[in-house]
Amino acid sequence: MKTFVTRKEMIQWRQQMATEQKQIGFVPTMGALHQGHLSLVKNASQENDVVLVSIFVNTKQFNQSTDLQSYPRMLSADIDLLCPFQNVYVFAPDEAEMYPADLEFDPMPLGRIGELLEGVHRPGHFEGVVHVVHHLFALVRPHSAYFGQKDFQQLAIIRQLNRYYKFGIEIIGCQTIREPDGLAMSSRNLKLNPSDRQKALAIYRALSHLKQHVKQKELHQAKAEAVHIIENAGLQIEYLDIVDPITLESCASWQTSQVCCVAAFCADVRLIDNMLCESVL
Repeated sequence: MKTFVTRKEMIQWRQQMATEQKQIGFVPTMGALHQGHLSLVKNASQENDVVLVSIFVNTKQFNQSTDLQSYPRMLSADIDLLCPFQNVYVFAPDEAEMYPADLEFDPMPLGRIGELLEGVHRPGHFEGVVHVVHHLFALVRPHSAYFGQKDFQQLAIIRQLNRYYKFGIEIIGCQTIREPDGLAMSSRNLKLNPSDRQKALAIYRALSHLKQHVKQKELHQAKAEAVHIIENAGLQIEYLDIVDPITLESCASWQTSQVCCVAAFCADVRLIDNMLCESVL
């Protein structure tokens, strides 16, 4: 598999793809790839001539140094997982290549959407996401880019970024891939011991409870029950909210469509998940 590590190599590759009139799909990742990532790559490979997968642990989006230090890094294993794809290339830069000192950047104002949910508990996180995705989009110039819906708020901000900087990229949100028992696939799951792995299933049970009781129970009652499910399993909730899928503002009552979002600590591992909950007419 062809792997690029410098901006110069990427620019040369992109010029070659333009000459060959190749349709480019892009999947940005921080590595520690799992089946959720591979589902994005599969979609991209089926819908484009070539796919670029970036693997870069972005220091700018971590607001806790301990979280950054413990984030799994396994580039060789990641590349092995991508080898079965015939039309995939990898970009794995280091910090200096991603953020060269002479590369200018005009930060995007996040607005209200950056102040909610993750924005409250991870100051600077989305600013870091915008920074790295801007640089990647500007370098790769893909026709389409693929993101998982597990990071629901991030996906909304990526769409905003695409409009703000006028990249004109098709942003494709792909459904959350779950383990057979319902746990959302995440690189952070690697940090869970077997006991905590079982406790973490309470997040899926809580979201499923909310989905099941849309308009069957008052919103505040269903929400309180979901909180109890998670806390009763021994997890520490950072937030659990039911929000409008467009604005991400909290819902005071059930709508036709809403997204139930949660972030919780299982031991010292922070997990996030969400589920679209729609009323049945």
